[in-house]
Amino acid sequence: MQNNKLSQNFKQNIIISQKNEITEYHIYKKLSEMTKNAENKKVLFNISKDELEHYDTFKKYSKIEVKPFRFKIFFYIMLAKILGLTFSLKLMEKGEAKAQINYEKIIQSLQESKKIMGDEQKHESELINMISEEKLNYAGSIVLGLNDALVEITSTIAGITFTMQNSKLIATTGLIMGIAASLSMAASEYLSTKTGEEKKSKKNPITALLYTGISYILAVILIVLPYFIFSNVYIALAVMLLTALTIIFLFTFYISVAKDVSFKKRFLEMAGVSMGIAIFTFLIGIVVRTVFGIEI
Repeated sequence: MQNNKLSQNFKQNIIISQKNEITEYHIYKKLSEMTKNAENKKVLFNISKDELEHYDTFKKYSKIEVKPFRFKIFFYIMLAKILGLTFSLKLMEKGEAKAQINYEKIIQSLQESKKIMGDEQKHESELINMISEEKLNYAGSIVLGLNDALVEITSTIAGITFTMQNSKLIATTGLIMGIAASLSMAASEYLSTKTGEEKKSKKNPITALLYTGISYILAVILIVLPYFIFSNVYIALAVMLLTALTIIFLFTFYISVAKDVSFKKRFLEMAGVSMGIAIFTFLIGIVVRTVFGIEI
């Protein structure tokens, strides 16, 4: 009875691994068809062939055909289209790292698993080395735009919230200031990219300008939006701060996956700076209104 149970568990692990391999075969194959970079296309296609070979190896033992996870294929393909090839691949590779635990469960009984684990580790190395994507090349420009908008506009709006006490007026003021600041920041990024040390990089000044300016304006719109929706300025302030934290969380998660950096450290750093300055300027607004008796 015990032997039958072990045999059944072994077969179940084989089927799980088989399903993962055929799913990843379809993902890598579709991604190879999507990408325009010839080298990336070649590497992705070769990896897809390896995954299909792994599937056939497991199939010899399971004796059955296994269908892929259709939703997983759809998810990673859409992720690549929206957030870029790098992010999609890195996120999937993290999942493959977990899959290797399953391989370890059967490696003593299945000699080919050693080769499969070796292939998976090689895949990760190849993926890291092969990827050159515009979104990541200009990540610094996006960080500059987002970070400056989150710190400057969030703190400014927090500061005038207690003084003005009029949500629409606060929103309009923040929007005008934000657009003006985004143009200034984009121009600065253009000049810094075109001259000095940035001139040695592959970044295009116009593209850097657009990434910085657009990311700044989008952040400003999301930050001021609560003041257009809520008439109570304190509710609007709370929602604005929550929105800023959400932006920081999402972008930090993206960068941490795509560039393999610490999520916790970067998130706490950006959130701490943005929220700390916002609270400080809100207190300044209280002092200014109390001392000068300003009320709009």
